Amino acid sequence: MTEPAPHLTTTADAYDAVAVRYADLVRDSLAGLPLDRAVIAAFADSVRAAGAGPVAELGCGPGYLTAHLRDLGLDVRGIDLSPVMIGLAREAYPDLRFDVGSMDALDLADGSLAGVVSWYSLIHTPPQDVPAYVAEFRRVLAPGGRLLLGFFEAEGGPVTAFDHKVTTAYRWPVDELARIAAGAGFTETGRMLREPGEEERFRRGHLLMRLG
Repeated sequence: MTEPAPHLTTTADAYDAVAVRYADLVRDSLAGLPLDRAVIAAFADSVRAAGAGPVAELGCGPGYLTAHLRDLGLDVRGIDLSPVMIGLAREAYPDLRFDVGSMDALDLADGSLAGVVSWYSLIHTPPQDVPAYVAEFRRVLAPGGRLLLGFFEAEGGPVTAFDHKVTTAYRWPVDELARIAAGAGFTETGRMLREPGEEERFRRGHLLMRLG
């Protein structure tokens, strides 16, 4: 059995250690973020307009966004590296499916999904590995499938590491992530940038993409 990459073990262990506190912090976080809710709703609308189908939230943490996507009418499941996070998600949302797994090697068939959400879950991936992750998103999406990326935006700078409260993370120029996704076969359908709120440090970036 192949050993996981060191950053995967580091990330899983770091989120296991803070899972309960993190879940309490983010459980109701969307309530005060109308722009974030709007881009998530646009993603859900696009999946339904394309004929619906199964959706996976990758890096789902304690499952609050997976549940929100369910409430928007999607057939959705959650996948996360952290076993403790998955345990909390299963406890909080017993009607939904949650599995431990890594975004770089998903236990999903080719073309099996209508949508993928990566909501601030690529942020801990070393920049050189991000194209491979996006290629994995492409593999599991059916033609015309939708992709939503949420991330910390670099505000005119290059890809930059920063001291995320859990473990090292990266800020990305929105155009650079869009270029990587285009190289994997995705077409951008929209983007949303918003300035940081009172308790946030960085601008937030969001990309809506379609496969093909």
